Amino acid sequence: MAVKKRLFWQIFPSYLLITLIALVVVAWYASSAIRHFYIKQTTSDLEARARLFEVQIKTYLEPPDTQQIDRLAKKAGKNSATRLTVILPTGQVVGDSDEDPSVMDNHADRPEFLGALKEMRGATLRHSVTLNKDFMYVAVPVREMNHTVAVVRASIPISAIDGALHSIQNKVLLAGLFMAVFAAILSLLVSRRIIHPIEQIRKWAESIASGDFLPKPYVKSSGEIEGLYESLGRMADDLRRQIEQVRRQRNEMQAAFSSMVEGVIAIDMEARVLNMNQRAATILGCDPAEARGRGIQEVMRNTAFYNFVEETLAARDTIVRDIPMGDEGLLNGHGTILRDEAENQIGALFVLDDVTRLRKLENIRRDFVSNVSHEIKTPITAIKGFVETLRDGSVKNPADAERFLGIIEKHVDRLEAIIEDLLNLSKIEQTSGKEGLSLVESQMVDIIHNALQICHVAIAEREIEIDVSCAESVTLKVDPTLLEQALVNLLDNAVKYSDTGGTIHISVTEESGSITIAVRDHGVGINKKHLPRLFERFYRVDKARSRQLGGTGLGLAIVKHVVQAHGGHITVESTPGEGSTFSIHLPKNQNGSNR
Repeated sequence: MAVKKRLFWQIFPSYLLITLIALVVVAWYASSAIRHFYIKQTTSDLEARARLFEVQIKTYLEPPDTQQIDRLAKKAGKNSATRLTVILPTGQVVGDSDEDPSVMDNHADRPEFLGALKEMRGATLRHSVTLNKDFMYVAVPVREMNHTVAVVRASIPISAIDGALHSIQNKVLLAGLFMAVFAAILSLLVSRRIIHPIEQIRKWAESIASGDFLPKPYVKSSGEIEGLYESLGRMADDLRRQIEQVRRQRNEMQAAFSSMVEGVIAIDMEARVLNMNQRAATILGCDPAEARGRGIQEVMRNTAFYNFVEETLAARDTIVRDIPMGDEGLLNGHGTILRDEAENQIGALFVLDDVTRLRKLENIRRDFVSNVSHEIKTPITAIKGFVETLRDGSVKNPADAERFLGIIEKHVDRLEAIIEDLLNLSKIEQTSGKEGLSLVESQMVDIIHNALQICHVAIAEREIEIDVSCAESVTLKVDPTLLEQALVNLLDNAVKYSDTGGTIHISVTEESGSITIAVRDHGVGINKKHLPRLFERFYRVDKARSRQLGGTGLGLAIVKHVVQAHGGHITVESTPGEGSTFSIHLPKNQNGSNR
C-alpha cells in the first residue's frame, strides 16, 4: 500500500502541477492580451472622441474663442464621460471639460501633446498633476492649411480601465478555477489509470517474490506497461522453472544427504555448524536443527575431534584421522576444505564413519583366527607327539601304548567336535542369512524333552535334578532341530558347571507377543565382566576348566545364532557362586530369519 501511495503521489502531483502551470500561463497571457487589447480599443475610442470634438471646435480656433471652446469642452465631456482638453500649439490650455483653463499649467511638455505634434497622435498613461489621478491620454492635432492650430486631448481615468479589466480578469480567473478543478479530476483519473495496472503488476510481482506463482492477471494498459508486463511474465515463467529445478535438485541432494550411512558435517571458517545430516547428528548425539549456527566444540565436546577440525581448517589437502569416542567408540573422519566460486576457503566438510563395530569385528576375527589356530594346534601337537613316540618304538608296554592311543583318540574326538561345531555354526549362519529355516508348529515341551533325552547320560552321571515348567499348550512355529540343538548346548553348559546333585530349572513363559525359554543352574556363576563377550566364538571364562570339561568354546555362539535366526535374542543373568540363567526370547510370529 505504501508503494502504491508513493507512486500515486509521484505521478498525480506532477500531472496536476503541469496542468496548473499551464493554466496560470494561459491565464496570465490571456489577461495580458485582454489588457493590451482593451487599452488599444480604449485608445482608438478616445482618438475617435477627440476627432469628433475637433470638428466641433475647429471654427472657434482662428482666432481662438476660449470661452466658447471651454463651454463646448465641458458640454462634450459631460455627454461622453470623457475629459476633453484643448491646447494651443504654445501649450496654453484654452478649454477643459473638468477644470478652469485659466488656472491650468502650460501643457507644452506633456508627452501626449508632443506626440500629437510630431506623429499626428500622442497616447500615454500617466499621472495627472491637475487632478491628482492616473489617466490615459490620447491627443490629436487640429490642422488648418497644413499647420497645427491646436491639439485636442481626450482622456479617461485609469481606474475606469482597471475596473473593466478587473471584471474581465475575474471572469478569466473563475474560468481558470473551473479549469483547474477539471484538470485536477482529469489528472486524478489519468494517474489512477496509470497506477492501476502498475499496482496489479506489483501485487503479482510480490506473489512471485514470495514463491506463490499465481496465474498472470489481465492488465489493460498502454504499450510500454504492457511490454513491461509481458517481460515480467516471461521472467516469472523462467523463475518458476528455475525454482522447480532448484527444489528438485535440493530434494534429491537432501535425500542423498539424509540417506548416507556416513555422517556429514559442514562448518564455516569460525567452526560454526552450517549443516549436518541425521547420521552425523546421531553420531554426535545432538539435534541437527539446534546444532546449526553453533560452534562445533559446543555440539561435540571431544578434544580429539576439535583438534581434527582445526587441523582440517588449516590444511590444504584432505585429512584422514581416527577419532576415539568415549571408552570404546571410534570414528574414522575425512576432512576437506570448502571453497567458493572464487576458490576462496569458506569452511570445511567432514565425513564421519562410526567404525566401532567394524573394529570390534576385526578384533573378533583376529581373536577367532587365533583361537581356532590355538584350539586345533593343541590337540594336533599332542597327537603328533604321541604318534612319534609310538612310531619310534619307545613304548614297549602294551598298557602304555593303549593309554597313548586313548589320549590320541581323545584329542581326535576334540578336533572332531570343534570341526563339527564350526560346520554347524557356519550352516546356521548361512541358513539365517538365506531365510532357509524349516519352520514347523511345535510344542515347546516336546523340544525340551528331546534335548533332555540327548543330555540324559551327562545328567545321570552328575546326578542332576531337572525341574521343567512348561504347559503342553505352548506351541511355536520354529525349526525344531535347531532350537533343540540350542537347548542341548545350554543344558550341556548347565550340567558341566553345576555341582553334583544340583538342580537345573527349565521354564517356558508366554508374554505379549513372545515366548521365553529360561535355563537356570546353581553352579559357579560368571563374573559380570565376562558377560558382554560370553557369546563370542571360542571365548571362555575359565579356559583350563572348559577344556578339561570337553568344551569347544563354540556352544554359546551356536545358541546365539540359532536364536537370531528365529528373529529372537538371548540374555544372561549370573551371580558368581549362585548360578546363571540363560533366557531365549522368541517372537510368536515367525516368518523366517529376522537377523
